[in-house]
Amino acid sequence: MFDFSNLTNAVTFGEWKKTPELTNELLAAGASPEDIIALGLQSGMSMVGEKYSAGDFFLPDMMRASRAMNAAMETLKPVLEDIELTKLGKFVIGTVKNDMHDIGKNIVASFMKGVGFEVIDLGIDVSEDKFVEAVRAEKPDIVGLSALLTTTMYEIGTVIKKLESEGLRSSVKIIAGGAPVTERFAFQMGADAYAKEGGEAVRIAKQLVGK
Repeated sequence: MFDFSNLTNAVTFGEWKKTPELTNELLAAGASPEDIIALGLQSGMSMVGEKYSAGDFFLPDMMRASRAMNAAMETLKPVLEDIELTKLGKFVIGTVKNDMHDIGKNIVASFMKGVGFEVIDLGIDVSEDKFVEAVRAEKPDIVGLSALLTTTMYEIGTVIKKLESEGLRSSVKIIAGGAPVTERFAFQMGADAYAKEGGEAVRIAKQLVGK
């Protein structure tokens, strides 16, 4: 039986220089990449979400944890190429048009990737047409819409209306979030759910795909 606790703790506390080393040690000892991800990395990200919800962690803590997990995933990339991992679902995310902020989006993307979603990150300043193209091409289970400004938050509604007019809205679930966004506003714009932070986004996403 392998001990994944050191890797879990390193992810939780954002020790990004240590996670690649611990990942390699587990691989050398014979641990499978699947177990390293599920029992080491995903457990760490779950802890981060719990600590944030409890008020023990803040945005910088989540950023460090995200970096630590990504460093470990980069280490695993060569051995993952020949392995078909079980995915929870496909998740498209982007920051809406005219919004150049990406910290929150990046954290959510890392959390979703860490728990087993296939993530397609469209980046920042993403138009409604680009979201439509991504939904049509990628056929995701969930779309995440991020807005960090009061001047751009209404673009969430613009994207959702565009998906409706293109006949694609019923094929995806939509989670909206960002600093100025509230649950009430998200529902007013037509979203299926609202997430305040990465851990909550993961919990809601799992519910939406029935996991």
